[in-house]
Amino acid sequence: MKKNKTIRILRILCAMLCCICLVGTLPVENVSAATTPVKKNGRLSVKGTRLVNSQGKAVVLKGVSTHGINWFPQYVNKAAFKTLRDNWGVNCIRLAMYTEEYNGYCSGGNQAELRKLINNGVKYATELGMYVIIDWHILSDGNPVKNKKQAMSFFKYMAKKYKNQNNIFYEICNEPNGGTSWNRIKGYASSVIKIIRKYDKKNIILVGTPTWSQDVDVAADSPIKGYSNIMYTFHFYAATHGDSYRQKVQAAIQKGLPVFVSEFGISESSGNGRIDKNEANKWMQFLKKNKISYVCWSLCNKNESCSLLKNSCSRTGNFKKSDLSQAGLWYKSVK
Repeated sequence: MKKNKTIRILRILCAMLCCICLVGTLPVENVSAATTPVKKNGRLSVKGTRLVNSQGKAVVLKGVSTHGINWFPQYVNKAAFKTLRDNWGVNCIRLAMYTEEYNGYCSGGNQAELRKLINNGVKYATELGMYVIIDWHILSDGNPVKNKKQAMSFFKYMAKKYKNQNNIFYEICNEPNGGTSWNRIKGYASSVIKIIRKYDKKNIILVGTPTWSQDVDVAADSPIKGYSNIMYTFHFYAATHGDSYRQKVQAAIQKGLPVFVSEFGISESSGNGRIDKNEANKWMQFLKKNKISYVCWSLCNKNESCSLLKNSCSRTGNFKKSDLSQAGLWYKSVK
């Protein structure tokens, strides 16, 4: 009897060990699927000045922006996004598509291939339960009205395609500049928002503001009316933009404007030059205090200070600590 009892105990122990081994071999993605950012928060919306989840609780997104997918298409891949999600705490990916620079959407670039890259990026982010920003990345065009017709066609396509998803943001003009007034931007935005809302009634739309998306205080004096789930973008680079710029954001919030930092870096505004971690930490404290979401520029190995990867990094996913630049190491540590 004692012998049989011992055998039964050994069999139970073996079965338990087998279960433990099987659990240990499950893919990380499957284990974490129930707690992905989108699964946890559901469809986001705008309430007052804040981004809130499906339960009405304030949410602060920690995002990473690609560099221009025109230049660096290789970083639009699932392994890269998964590494950012699992190891960096990132819950939002911004897909930056330049409109006029190198191979730009409105300057001779392959539009079908660029749309395909965005669709792939949305697919990977969605499979990983992450939020994703489709960014119409104006820069040298300055005034978004210049390519308004193409923007309307582009966002009509995207809104029809993604109207039933709950993880999409549309950023309709990255950084208006060159003296473009808020009235001009507002007119452009109203037209593009109208076409998006014809198909997609709920996903959040991000509107750029004058002077490289810094004059949110100006936009706050005359916000867009008649639509819900609209936010206004503010961009900063910590080694150039300090407390006076935080005051601009504070003024906008006090006037009731919902602000979203869809791009920032810890270098100078050129994207290069010195790194200022001290000022960057001040910005993080300010953003978290005010429940403002933020997206860091940029996921690439370009030889400049704001790149999150070292120039020597050849990996396009599964990044190691040794692959990260100063900016990358800093941002990975942000909680």
